[in-house]
Amino acid sequence: MTAAWRPRSLAVRVTLLCGLIAVAITGMLGANYFFAVRTAVLTHADEQLIARTEHFRRLVGDARTASELRDQSLLLVAILGNAGDVLVVRHPGEALPWVDVNPERLPLPGCAPPVASDRPIGRPDVCDARAPDLPRGRWITALARSGHDGALVEITTGHPLASEAQMIGRARNQVLFSTVLAVLASLLLVYLVLRRGLRSLHQVAAQASLIAPANLAIRLPKHDAPLELQHMVAAFNAMLDRIAIGYDRLSQSSADLAHEIRTPVGALIGQTQVALSRTRSADDYQQVLESNLQELNRLSLTVDNILFLAQADHATLQIERATLEMAEELGRIAEYFEGPADEAGLRFDVQASGTARVNAALCRRALHNLVANAVRYSTPGTIVRLSARHGDAMSTMAVENEGMPIPPAQMERLFDRFYRADAVHARPAESSGLGLAIVKAIMDLHGGEVTASSSATGTIRFELRFPH
Repeated sequence: MTAAWRPRSLAVRVTLLCGLIAVAITGMLGANYFFAVRTAVLTHADEQLIARTEHFRRLVGDARTASELRDQSLLLVAILGNAGDVLVVRHPGEALPWVDVNPERLPLPGCAPPVASDRPIGRPDVCDARAPDLPRGRWITALARSGHDGALVEITTGHPLASEAQMIGRARNQVLFSTVLAVLASLLLVYLVLRRGLRSLHQVAAQASLIAPANLAIRLPKHDAPLELQHMVAAFNAMLDRIAIGYDRLSQSSADLAHEIRTPVGALIGQTQVALSRTRSADDYQQVLESNLQELNRLSLTVDNILFLAQADHATLQIERATLEMAEELGRIAEYFEGPADEAGLRFDVQASGTARVNAALCRRALHNLVANAVRYSTPGTIVRLSARHGDAMSTMAVENEGMPIPPAQMERLFDRFYRADAVHARPAESSGLGLAIVKAIMDLHGGEVTASSSATGTIRFELRFPH
């Protein structure tokens, strides 16, 4: 079931998916850029603060007296370089500083113990502290030894991160703007590319819409289709080939069926009209009725055969298979056709052994059709050979006779419905053109196959191969 919120357009779906991917990728890249900028800004601020604190340490060491250091306040302010920076110099533990440069009167943080005078200052010594309603700042408290008397002096330096916060904020806004712009541009480009890429699909659909029963020769353009669609187009064209072949056969079968029915119906109508044209004797009417009965029986047989083929085509026939003694069955067939064979100057030669897993009734019907054809179209004085053998995977039964050679072009159509070879055209009334088609349908129901071959000397052989 398709969700109601999901767009039905393939282009829109793919565009939205690509948009999600663009959001994820550009978001990760933007976040990485933003954090890199922020780290660089804060690192630079910390290094500047450390450098100034170390410089103050050296000034304290160079100063001879506290008053001298106090007199250098202006110099120290100049060294601070930022009007908001803080510098407080005092003895440890004393509240009154020697130097107190704190324009904004920021409260001094007590975030960490002072750095020992004999240890260099590192980034871990930088304290990040912020007071309520005050900007975020970085602080360092370090001890220095006075150059006058060697006493310890506590130096506290601070740097508000107001300018750095502005830089970080600008970087964040730039990242957000770039991300939104990249996502929108990606969505637009993906949509336009998809619209162009799907143009070939629309062409295929337009070509497919032209296909109709009247022009089944139309095929979809395979070479113009994208690579991903070429397999589908090839499969679709192959399906159209099969449909066209089936449609042609169906049309031909319908025409042949109409012809097969029209001929006996015309004969029935003609004979009845002739019989009714004048008063006739009872024997004459009986003769007409007998002739009509033969035609009706022929029509009934044709309808039964067509119904059987229709059921076989739609796999509505479920067959049961059992073991059949092939020698016994072929012997029974030869005995059944012994009379017609004698009249045609033929004789049977049966050489068979083994068994086959078949539906006996259907197998008997297939053999009956093959043997009937052999008796009907064999050269007088020849032998109709019936043989069978049991193989490893197949059981084969064959009917072989001598007659008129069949051209290869006709061999390919022997099993088509209502198709009659040259030998049959000489005696059309004796064949409905469905016998071999029924044989093939029976073999299909068994999962086997039927093959036909004809030598240049007129040896015609049909083989029925039944799987075990």
